Amino acid sequence: MQSATWLPLALLLLHTAFGAHTHHHAKMVQTHSANTRAASPSMGVQYTGSVRPGQQTPRRQVPANILRPDYADDGRPKARGPLLPWQVEVKTPADIEGMRVAGRVAREVLDAAGSLVAPGVTTDAIDALVTEETIKRGAYPSPLNYHSFPKSCCTSVNEVICHGIPDSSVLRDGDIVNIDITCYVGGYHGDCSEMFLVGDVDDAGKQLVKATYDCWQAAIDYCKAGQPFNGIGAAIEDCIKPYGYSSVKEFCGHGIGKVFHTNPNILHYRNKEPGTMQVGNVFTIEPMICEGTARHLMWDDQWTATTMDGGRSAQFEHTLLVTPDGVEALTARLPTSNPFFWEVDTGYTLPDPPLVAKPRTRPPTGGASKPAATKGFSSAAKKAGAKKKKTKKK
Repeated sequence: MQSATWLPLALLLLHTAFGAHTHHHAKMVQTHSANTRAASPSMGVQYTGSVRPGQQTPRRQVPANILRPDYADDGRPKARGPLLPWQVEVKTPADIEGMRVAGRVAREVLDAAGSLVAPGVTTDAIDALVTEETIKRGAYPSPLNYHSFPKSCCTSVNEVICHGIPDSSVLRDGDIVNIDITCYVGGYHGDCSEMFLVGDVDDAGKQLVKATYDCWQAAIDYCKAGQPFNGIGAAIEDCIKPYGYSSVKEFCGHGIGKVFHTNPNILHYRNKEPGTMQVGNVFTIEPMICEGTARHLMWDDQWTATTMDGGRSAQFEHTLLVTPDGVEALTARLPTSNPFFWEVDTGYTLPDPPLVAKPRTRPPTGGASKPAATKGFSSAAKKAGAKKKKTKKK
């Protein structure tokens, strides 16, 4: 889950997507049926694409016997990581083993959620399954009540960059959706997300998803002990620039472990921030790549972040451990994971950059999601940033 970035990064301690979320969230007005993406008549938000908020079900409950993070009851995270931005925790062998377990659980839950994606399925149904599968594994869904986030996962459809709240919205043929999962088990968080195609997606949508995956992989391949963290953003931009895509700057990757969002901030664009990777560092890489502008609009729920121009956005995420040989994806895919569309259509190849299609929007007709603002969970973080200046991302 991404975290938000505000103010000069080198001077401020940025809280990760959810971590930047330090104020209460405005309640979402739920006036839309499960089958409509009609404009909200009350809050005055200028929706930019096809997605509109639906109706939310009551917060799902987690059995009392499940180990819970410190914010589960009141929505306020208490644990903090290192104070200064350049201080990055080196995990102990015990930490690493605990994070491998959390990463594997998050992966299994993400795979279960992805298998449900199809036209006609509501994002709330995905959240219900995520909650069930998480509890089944003795884990707590980390997003639930994190800075009062109301659901167990994020479902970001089409122009929603991140932090889409699951609700009665129905997935439609041609949609693309990111499902962002974080699970807390044994005292550690594991965080990952993937893109899923809903039915028959157009060529431009497929191109965006594949190009996003490729830039994400290029960033992962770059990582090893001794490499500057700021090279991650350069690797991403080098991949997407020929396609005319843009990388979101207001939300970033983050350190993770016993604390959901901590140092370092992982910026997915060129930057000059200090910091070098060390063996034992654990962080997420989760670029949010947009067809058009990377500027975002925040919905009144203070979580959902959408592109300003209604163009679609795509994202992939792993929790990564720096090892003596490179990096290990603690949320690595399994042989049973849902295949990517290019693995099914083995004849698919990413078109050459000159063939980039312009962002596509379509009239509202049903579905839901939200605007982005930081790393992991951080749309409300933007308001928090107005008070504290800036923070980090979820």
